[in-house]
Amino acid sequence: CRAGTKETAFLSAVTAAGLVHSVTRSCSAGNVTECSCDVTLRHGGSASEGWHWGGCSDDIHYGMAFSRKFLDAPFKNVTGKSGSGLVAMDLHNNEAGRQAVAKLMSVDCRCHGVSGSCAVKTCWKTMSSFEKIGRFLKDKYENSIQISDRLKKKLRRKEKSQRKIPIGKEDLLYVNKSPNYCVEDQKLGIPGTQGRECNRTSQGPEGCNLLCCGRGYNTHVVRHVERCECKFVWCCYVRCRRCETMTDVHTCK
Repeated sequence: CRAGTKETAFLSAVTAAGLVHSVTRSCSAGNVTECSCDVTLRHGGSASEGWHWGGCSDDIHYGMAFSRKFLDAPFKNVTGKSGSGLVAMDLHNNEAGRQAVAKLMSVDCRCHGVSGSCAVKTCWKTMSSFEKIGRFLKDKYENSIQISDRLKKKLRRKEKSQRKIPIGKEDLLYVNKSPNYCVEDQKLGIPGTQGRECNRTSQGPEGCNLLCCGRGYNTHVVRHVERCECKFVWCCYVRCRRCETMTDVHTCK
């Protein structure tokens, strides 16, 4: 991806989030000697409401710290005024990914009581699935904010009329507008979408309408031959039929 675009912002965020998620999961599973479950929640809860902390709560504090140390340190070693603005933006996008993991933490509980009643509950904190975190970051990508490339002390929006609107710690930021990924550009390493196989009936990113960028698509028939309806014959071999199917394949013009 071209540096400083919405796509690189998303990659930075999802990489930082993925590192937090993976390390924290390993901590909870007991696979890392330096960390374990979140011990700060032990012996807490609300007796009046009939629940207490227990089990193994995901301790994202270690995962967050590890992610910052591993991913942010190389950026902080970069010097030079020309790169300082991009470095600040990259650090912000890394942290936005980590904040997504923290924001989507949830509380799971297990009931205890006679005949399955919920007289007492044991609860613990857990991270959301990475799929849910990815969808959250994809939404942030769709609504990412373009910032000024003439940065001095702090990050600021490119649109002067919007500069009084604060930039949230969960927002994704970019400087450069994205190139046209529909058309091949060897200089930028963009293969384009011509010849890509697409799904004619899908409205998603793999659908022909979106993937072909309005150019339309070609349809050709592919013949598949394979062994099928195999049965064991005593004794001792397998007898199969030869099945042939015809499939429509759509490729972008």
